[in-house]
Amino acid sequence: MEESSDVVDTDHLPCCEDDQAHRLDDADEVECLRRKIKFYFMNPCEKYHARGRKPWKLILQLVKVAIITIQLVSFGLSNQMVVTFKEENLMTFKHLFLKDYTDAGMDNYAVYRQADVYDHIEYVIAQYGLLHNNTVGNHEYDKDGGVYTPLRLCQEFYRNGTIFPGNETFEIDAHVETECLDVYPMSHFSPHQVVQNFKIHFKRLLSVQITFVLKAINLQTVRHRELPDCYDFTVIITFNNQAHSGRIKVELENDVFISECRDWKVTGASPRNIYLTVLFDCLIIVTCVTSFSLCTRSVFKGILLMFQYSQHCSKHSSRGVPWSDRLEFLSGWYILIIVSDTLTIIGSILKIEIQTKILTSYDVCSIFLGTGTMFVWIGVIRYMGYFKKYNILILTLRAAFPNVIRFICCAGIIYLGYCFCGWVVLGPYHEKFRTLNTVSECLFSLINGDDMFPTFKDMKQQRSLVWVFSRIYLYTFVSLFIYMILSLFITLITDTYYTIKEQQESGDPTSELQKFLSVCKDLPKSGVFRLDNTNSCFINCCINRHEEQEERLTSEA
Repeated sequence: MEESSDVVDTDHLPCCEDDQAHRLDDADEVECLRRKIKFYFMNPCEKYHARGRKPWKLILQLVKVAIITIQLVSFGLSNQMVVTFKEENLMTFKHLFLKDYTDAGMDNYAVYRQADVYDHIEYVIAQYGLLHNNTVGNHEYDKDGGVYTPLRLCQEFYRNGTIFPGNETFEIDAHVETECLDVYPMSHFSPHQVVQNFKIHFKRLLSVQITFVLKAINLQTVRHRELPDCYDFTVIITFNNQAHSGRIKVELENDVFISECRDWKVTGASPRNIYLTVLFDCLIIVTCVTSFSLCTRSVFKGILLMFQYSQHCSKHSSRGVPWSDRLEFLSGWYILIIVSDTLTIIGSILKIEIQTKILTSYDVCSIFLGTGTMFVWIGVIRYMGYFKKYNILILTLRAAFPNVIRFICCAGIIYLGYCFCGWVVLGPYHEKFRTLNTVSECLFSLINGDDMFPTFKDMKQQRSLVWVFSRIYLYTFVSLFIYMILSLFITLITDTYYTIKEQQESGDPTSELQKFLSVCKDLPKSGVFRLDNTNSCFINCCINRHEEQEERLTSEA
């Protein structure tokens, strides 16, 4: 059954009015319901020929696709500048404040000696005091009420503890205490003196954390006719000693807060008027609200038609309406449009708040706008479904979806079993099996034939038993999922495709609803669906019925 992309206006459909329904006989009621449902499932072109009205609702959907895409591209370009600025500042802080840091990454950046810990802390404090002389950016210290915000040096350690590994004895108090020391910039402090006054309890140490705030302005937006934003970077340098393994990992994190600059003046360039952008976002919100209302109304009308059809079936036959026929009235395309409109409205509101600097939730806004735009473009496929050669894709996906979900649930249980087994057994000996997340990624790559040889090769041969188990584990997984489960999955979709193709070629109705509608031979251009200002559906139905009776009597005479 083909679904309409246009929002249905059933108030003016060829239907029988309530106050006149008792004047129609059974045949007229059935014929009226049949035409009513047939009109509901017409595509916009057929509805145009049937009623002679321009498909304004279809045009609304097409316009919405265009303006939402423009909005997403505009937001994506702005977001790209924000992401680039944050990433480059993070890399800058690593080179400024981490001693002997290289671009190889933070995975292997660690210290192993007590003297090295003190040296690295002293280096951070010294670089913090020399910020103005070292940085090539526009970084500045943070101020709170005219007073500089200090650099805070803290250590976390167990309250009490005596550890004697040689005697295999220890006594530990699990309560954690924190000691902190504040260092104010521009106060001519001595980094070496600060470190000497900060004694680290290495035997009980959990972590040492250095926290400070720096300010910066993203000036690159001026060239793109956007007002620059002011950034507060909360830099957190952590010396992690949770494992007490003799290796203290050093990590640098960056928490960013974006705000509107208090006082600004731009000369030589005309920054984009923010109110035009906000106005465009408001236009999108109005468009999506209109689309949401029309699609919700259409879904409601479709549900009413479903109940009318169910009442007809219960009145004229003892069999109930199957769920497959009931779901025909609940168009998945309308549900998709409603969801996309909701996401786009929320994303547009967040975007307006970002533009006005009320919020800075770029990630949340991008999720809403990106997902909404994705659903909008997926909805464009329904227009291709009006052509038989392209409609087979939609019909195949819809028919195969229930079986695919059941198949994936069964295969997923086996997949999870392999994930847990690989994580527990191979995790200590293989880098790709250290966490459940990496195990799942590794196995999914193996299903697609990616990274297969390195997965076998990187297995450490420290224990022969585990090495043999890894071979059995990997070979059975590859054989089971690639040669059996994946092949069955493809076969399931292929069989559905050929079934749908045969149904299209035969043209025979396959459901009770299609058989019910196949009786109605009225074409969209026949004129029976067209409404006049003076004629109601009741009069049209009666006239058609009267003309048919006269023709039959004439032929019998």
